[in-house]
Amino acid sequence: MKTLKDLKNVGKATLKDLILLEIHSVEELAKQDPTLLFHELERRTHSQQDPCVWDVFAAIIHEASTGIPTNWWDWTERRKALQKSGQLKHII
Repeated sequence: MKTLKDLKNVGKATLKDLILLEIHSVEELAKQDPTLLFHELERRTHSQQDPCVWDVFAAIIHEASTGIPTNWWDWTERRKALQKSGQLKHII
């Protein structure tokens, strides 16, 4: 069974963020939404996060739910398109 550390885009910083968000398993992660996680991380850290954190969350959630690893930067254009359409209003 895969652990969070086994996911392609989970390094030390992302693992720390997931623990802060109280996500401890791939199964828990698979049920998450990258936008909600992003905003919750900002709330819990009391600081603005880099938009690329959303990309990492999207990539690891995708892998957790499908088993297919992707590069986090493959999600950047999708984030930007969602921002442009107004669906991700609060991510700078």
